[in-house]
Amino acid sequence: MSKRLAEVARKVGVSEATVSRVLNEKPGVSDATRQAVLTALDVLGYERPTKLRGERARLVGLVLPELQNPIFPALAEIVGGGLTQNGYTPLLCTQNAGGVTESDYIDLLLSQQVSGVIFLGGNYTQADAAHEHYERLRQVNLPTVLVNARIPGLTFPTVSTDDAAAAEQALLHVHQLGHRKIGMLLGPSDHIPSQRKLAAGRLLLEKLGAPLGDDMIVRGLYSLESGQAGATRLIAAGATAIVCASDPIALGAVRAARRGGLRVPQDISVVGFDDSALMSCTEPPLTTVRQPIESMGRTVIELLLSQIAGTRESGDELLFEPELVLRSSTAPAA
Repeated sequence: MSKRLAEVARKVGVSEATVSRVLNEKPGVSDATRQAVLTALDVLGYERPTKLRGERARLVGLVLPELQNPIFPALAEIVGGGLTQNGYTPLLCTQNAGGVTESDYIDLLLSQQVSGVIFLGGNYTQADAAHEHYERLRQVNLPTVLVNARIPGLTFPTVSTDDAAAAEQALLHVHQLGHRKIGMLLGPSDHIPSQRKLAAGRLLLEKLGAPLGDDMIVRGLYSLESGQAGATRLIAAGATAIVCASDPIALGAVRAARRGGLRVPQDISVVGFDDSALMSCTEPPLTTVRQPIESMGRTVIELLLSQIAGTRESGDELLFEPELVLRSSTAPAA
């Protein structure tokens, strides 16, 4: 018993007396500390006292921002499979406009006494979104892993594709094909991955002597429709190549080109990002920058399991190198 008290106290950062008060349902302990102690019992593998046990399963929350972009279901399949192999059941939490919020899901997951949470994208990627709910996870020391670039200040272990390298690979490719009027279709202005892509793109094209003009930057949503609208603006501004922040955006750019009477790639080149399912089967097959989701998914599982086992992971961000996949949507400038 004393060993258990000491181990739980160390994990939560409180005294053994405080842990004892929680286990014996004594007053004088805040709700946040009480929840942190109970969560620590769960993740360390100790049985709760019968009166505090309730219904509990080895659950891990898997929070997705959407399902329309094929990269998220693909990543969820890898991570979910890894969780299952290690004896945990993924609890899928998908957001949609006007529906359950990320904060609501955190409340739900905490009430379900989950062993951890994995975010495959979310509010932490946008500077202007609400972030207060992440503090609740930190207060209870719940094992948490983030996927995709995060705002400064969050200290959860994070796994990301190197967005700067992705932008450089795509832009260098079309520049080498002779394109000088290159447009970028990105996410919202407060979106951290898009900010990184834009900063790297500006720097590279400046060095190459083909500066990125403001008229060649369009921000929007991560959807085919937004990509089509943004590409229409870039085409009107004279772009001969368009580098996109996702594959759905790129497919929207291809549609915009065709509806404008242009051929892809003969008249305009398009590059995507993700290499999500079926991008080799589009017409034309899409040149894109591949995210290494297999290795990213394995690392996410390792980071979460090490936290559950009691190993304190640093809040570092691990950057994975992307890969340019050449197909038929890019060609030399006309």
